[in-house]
Order: sequence, then structure tokens, then C-alpha cells
Amino acid sequence: MLVLLVPVLAHADADYGNGCVLFSDNTSATVDSLRLRCGPAQQDAIYRDAPRGNVPIGAKDGWVASPREMQSWTPLVWIGKDFYTGPGGGYLLNRLTAAGIEAWPANVFPGSSVVDGRPAWVLDYAPSPTPQLYDEIREVTPGVWFGYSWMRQGGGFVQQLSFILS
Repeated sequence: MLVLLVPVLAHADADYGNGCVLFSDNTSATVDSLRLRCGPAQQDAIYRDAPRGNVPIGAKDGWVASPREMQSWTPLVWIGKDFYTGPGGGYLLNRLTAAGIEAWPANVFPGSSVVDGRPAWVLDYAPSPTPQLYDEIREVTPGVWFGYSWMRQGGGFVQQLSFILS
């Protein structure tokens, strides 16, 4: 009899304090925590701690995490992203309005984070009507991505907002 021992990676919940918790087995609770209980410093720590993870595939709902002032009105214009990707990347179309209109394409590929230079998924809007936009994301728990939206400006990047996909 041949017995193979295969290491299993255990995913534990990650507690960043004051109710800011990432739940390894509950995407809805993780999204709510990122949106409603995690402050910008906690979100930054979560992003820095996360690996690049898997590339999103298919339709992903989206939420603005910060600035919080945008959370109430953003769903009127943006509700997520539709990813047409394989293991190495691909492209996406943003879903706009409650009708889910696909628009604003971006190329999706592995790259280096503006935040810390580590691996991230880059969402480059060069082919869109707003080529100065540039997003990056990491998978913070299975099926939940957190990221930043940047504006290219003067040879650098200016952060616009942070967002969640699931």
C-alpha cells in the first residue's frame, strides 16, 4: 500500500482589530468587514499581507471600500467587473448601472504593485476612454479581491479609491 502525504494549507480567519476580520470561508462576511469595519490603515495592511492570488474569472460584484463617502452613490454607476481571463490574465469589462452594461475595458496581467512592488494583478485601462486609470488587486481570501484605483499623473500615480470584488 502506497500512502502519499500531501501538505494541506489551512486558511484561518485573520483579525485586524476592531471588527475588521477576513473570514476564510465566508466571502459575504469578508466583503462586509472590508466595507464597513476596516479602516484605511487596516485595508492597507490587508493588501500588503495578501499574495497576488488567483486571477478573477467571470462576473465579480464590486464595492468601493474607501473613501466611504462614495459607497452610497457608486452603485448607481458601477456594480462590478466581468473578467475574461485565464491563468495568465486577459481582459475585463466594467459593469455599469443596475442594467449591468459592459463598458470600460482593461487589460488584466500579472505585474508589480504601486503600493509595495510585490506581485499583484494589474488592471490597465490603456485601451479604454480613460487610459490614465490603473487598478491593481490581490486575492485577500478565496474569492475576494481587494485593490486600489490609481490615476496616472505626472509620471507617477495618485490613489483615487480602494475597492472590493467578489
